[in-house]
Amino acid sequence: METFSITTKEIITDQEIKLIDGCFTPAEASDIINSILDVKINFHKIQRLSKTEGNANDICEYDNSRILELIDAKHDAKSYFNDARLKGKKLKIESIVTIRVED
Repeated sequence: METFSITTKEIITDQEIKLIDGCFTPAEASDIINSILDVKINFHKIQRLSKTEGNANDICEYDNSRILELIDAKHDAKSYFNDARLKGKKLKIESIVTIRVED
């Protein structure tokens, strides 16, 4: 007779990713932050577009507040980086992304 043992694997509910951690020149910091913001802006634009694809009758009225918020953040960051550059400063950036399983 064969005996089978079944083990249950614990589900990981939280995940953390250290995305950015370092000291950068204002130009480097600008490149990093602008790249991240551009990806997020494009993500939301593609999501908006995918909702209307193939529907010629859609009036395309969607909440653009997150896109506008990210565009504003890009403008604010540009000013911040320019100020740091003019003062000859370096910038420390730390970013951890936390992912949680939700029911």
